[in-house]
Amino acid sequence: MRAIAFPLSLTLLATALLAGCGDKDAAAGAPPGGMPPAEVGVVTITPGRLTLTSELPGRIEALRTAEVRARVAGTIFERRFREGSDVKKGDPLFQIDPRPYQAQLDNARAELARLEALRVEKQQLATRAKTLVAKQMISQQDFESAIAAERAAEAEAAAARANADLYRMNLELANVRAPIDGRAGRALVTEGALVGQGEATPLVTIRQIDPVYVNFTQSGAELLRLRRALAAGSVQAVDGAAQVEVVLEDGSVYPHTGKLLFSDMAVDASTGSVALRASIANPDDLLLPGMFVRVRVQQAVNEAAITVPQRGLQRGPQGAFVMLVKDGKVEMQPVETGAAQGDAWIVTSGLKGGEQVIVEGLQKIGPGAPVKAVPFGAAPAASAAPAPAKP
Repeated sequence: MRAIAFPLSLTLLATALLAGCGDKDAAAGAPPGGMPPAEVGVVTITPGRLTLTSELPGRIEALRTAEVRARVAGTIFERRFREGSDVKKGDPLFQIDPRPYQAQLDNARAELARLEALRVEKQQLATRAKTLVAKQMISQQDFESAIAAERAAEAEAAAARANADLYRMNLELANVRAPIDGRAGRALVTEGALVGQGEATPLVTIRQIDPVYVNFTQSGAELLRLRRALAAGSVQAVDGAAQVEVVLEDGSVYPHTGKLLFSDMAVDASTGSVALRASIANPDDLLLPGMFVRVRVQQAVNEAAITVPQRGLQRGPQGAFVMLVKDGKVEMQPVETGAAQGDAWIVTSGLKGGEQVIVEGLQKIGPGAPVKAVPFGAAPAASAAPAPAKP
């Protein structure tokens, strides 16, 4: 076959076109071969105010708990409340057989009436003796005997009065009443049960559950770091009472916030933790005593905190680091981190603000690689469709 000879002018034109395309790729910063720089999502680090919050394990405790017990002996006649219902202070709960105590009270009142009559008689005799001794119609010894008899009668009447008060109190205690407002639990005894024989028999437990306490603990090491940061001035104390947020067992956030009441002044030697307590409203009775919860408590405020999204922080043998975009290329930056706050890490050193941290596209880059930074979450740029080839 005969070779086809191209004119020299066409060969030179094709060479010039290829050279022009190479110059255009170089001007655009594309790597050799015509591949454009990889796009990566970045966030720009900006220092800002951050409330430092700790999430700690805790349990719900009733505001007040009263274990109602039988204070007098007897047989339960009647239960006067419904289990699980709300009761008010003074509401009747149980009736213990009152007949023995009524009889004792009647007997004590009769004895008191007899001794009161005797006291009046001795008082009149003493008054008469005082008049007679003044007229020297009786001896001084008889007068003193009359005064002593009067005092003895007064003492006996006082003892009888106290005895009658005791039996009246026992009669009142036979009608067991609620000592506090709250919700009554299940009855621990039934009608016909003999209670109070040698011990105060438990009858029912009443709990006040609106509001409720939230008891939780924090490690002594974390509390020590926080206090050192407060002393150094790197963070500031929360104004007023610290707000508390409760996360329920199913992961949902309780709709009401509470207030931190106190922090214990001692560290538990067995656990190395410090006990804290908060109070929170419970109008819907959603929080029950003994329930396990997670507690988010505000402990300090950092006015110039630097945070990095968790997806942008990496850890290696040398410690934590982030990938930055500088002058269109990837650069690895070691950092030191503090506690996690939500979906971000607090950076204590390594960043100053203004850096572009890569949070998306980390799997396709390496240090020194040319990249194109786009704000994280922005829609990707539409790639240009290839032009149809011309014959």
